[in-house]
Amino acid sequence: QVQLVESGGGLVQAGDSLRLSCTASGRTFSRHAMGWFRQAPGKEREFVASMRWANGDTYYSDSVKGRFTVSRTVARNTVYLQMNSLKSEEAGVYYCAARRVGARAYDVWGQGTQVTVSS
Repeated sequence: QVQLVESGGGLVQAGDSLRLSCTASGRTFSRHAMGWFRQAPGKEREFVASMRWANGDTYYSDSVKGRFTVSRTVARNTVYLQMNSLKSEEAGVYYCAARRVGARAYDVWGQGTQVTVSS
C-alpha cells in the first residue's frame, strides 16, 4: 500500500523557519514528482513546490521562491520542505503528494501537517 506521511508542522512566529518531512513507503518513486501543497482555512489547496525524484529538479510557486527549498534523502525515501521567513498568511495544512512524471494529477496524498504562523 502506497503511503505518504508528513511531519514537522507546528506553531512558529512570523519570520521563523520550519522544515517539513514527507516519507514515502509502499513503492519507489523514481519515476514520480513529489509535490508540496498547502490549504489555508476557507481557501483552496494551492501548489507550493515540487521535485522530480529522479534528478532532483525543483519547481516553486512565485510566492515562495527564494524562501522555501525542497530537498530529498533518497536512502530514506523522504522529501523535505524547508520554509524560511514564514508569513502569517502561509499558515494552513501542508500536504505532500506524488504523481508520475507526465501525469496531470497527483494521485497519492499524505494526511497533511498543520503549520500555524503567529504574527
